[in-house]
Amino acid sequence: MIEMLHNAGIKSEYAYAGGFASIALSLVAWLASRTKKDHSKAQSDRWGIFIGHWAPTFFALGVALKLEEKN
Repeated sequence: MIEMLHNAGIKSEYAYAGGFASIALSLVAWLASRTKKDHSKAQSDRWGIFIGHWAPTFFALGVALKLEEKN
């Protein structure tokens, strides 16, 4: 799969950027969920955590793609 992504032109820098973007998006989603009139702290936390879990996946893909780029 990593080789297929590499052959499609996906660079490790794109995956790293996706990881940092997901961290920022997690904060934005959490804040936006908290500003609703009928906000629930638990629901806000779940949104932030759900999106926050994307970051390690993107970073792991970045490392795998970096290793593929060296080959």
